[in-house]
Amino acid sequence: MLTTLMSNLNYNNIRNYGLIGYPLSHSFSEKFFTQEFEIQGINDAQYNNYPITSIKELPKLIKETNNLLGLSVTSPYKQQVIQYLDKIHPDAEKASAVNLIKINRGATITLEGFNTDIWGFAESLKPQLTNNITSALILGTGGAARAVSIALSNLGINYLFVTRKNTDLAKKMINYNDVNHSLFSKSKLIVNATPLGMLPNVNSYPLINYTMFNATHLAFDLIYNPEKTLFLKKAEQNNARIINGLKMLNSQAKKAWKILDISNNI
Repeated sequence: MLTTLMSNLNYNNIRNYGLIGYPLSHSFSEKFFTQEFEIQGINDAQYNNYPITSIKELPKLIKETNNLLGLSVTSPYKQQVIQYLDKIHPDAEKASAVNLIKINRGATITLEGFNTDIWGFAESLKPQLTNNITSALILGTGGAARAVSIALSNLGINYLFVTRKNTDLAKKMINYNDVNHSLFSKSKLIVNATPLGMLPNVNSYPLINYTMFNATHLAFDLIYNPEKTLFLKKAEQNNARIINGLKMLNSQAKKAWKILDISNNI
């Protein structure tokens, strides 16, 4: 009886955090948070993956998961989740994409949305910036691409989205066919914000002319697994500097930890 009571008490006191998305075959966030709990000696918190098949499952998840205080958000819900928020951070609103929800549990439950991808990308890019990087091409137009665009705007770097859809200059969108030598030579930063090249589809890559890369270019791939995608390999073969998404992930995870105030809520 006493063991049961102690078990229930411990369960009720556990602070829960997690990740929503679908599918969730692997999770950087789960590994990061679990290791950080151990490093800081936090015994009353846990991090779990919640592979929900529809964003409509979110209210039920929050209601039925005891003391759920924060959720990271990944594909395909970074935009869909916004409709459930009570408040959204200005940068996340600009990006129309949220990858972190802070769940405030008071008299009522309120959800606050943030985009730590913006912070993570900027922090990982800053050490790599050179004076000649004043313009960038962002391959893709999804939630991750929009986060990159806000980070670049905050850093004073011009950008264009490259898409397979029709050109829309009002939205700074051009087609892959529009990426010529002249444009490429002006755009010293090329960012892959598509899932092309991510495990298990390691043989895919954005369809651009990689011979246009040279030593003045920086190729940034948001993908971290594999460590070196075909996009990065092809850019490197043409003497470009390269960086993958691992530092970005670490930076955004640290930012999420701070926003959720995990260390101070012990």
